[in-house]
Amino acid sequence: MKSEKELKIKFKAPLNELDTETQTYGCRANNPDICGNAYLENICAFASQDCICKKPSSAWKRQYKKLKGEENNGKI
Repeated sequence: MKSEKELKIKFKAPLNELDTETQTYGCRANNPDICGNAYLENICAFASQDCICKKPSSAWKRQYKKLKGEENNGKI
């Protein structure tokens, strides 16, 4: 299992191949200690064998699209 330091990923860091709109590889919370899902087994990246956060912040979906380059598609 990866260390906590290795699993703390900056919110604006490039996408990981395991990132989706609804999950992140590692934790992208600015302060994981105050996350409502912190250390919940199989939900928090720090408490899951696969190191996936299954409940990222509500801002993640928009950030994911931004990092993927989709945010401005179809907009002028």
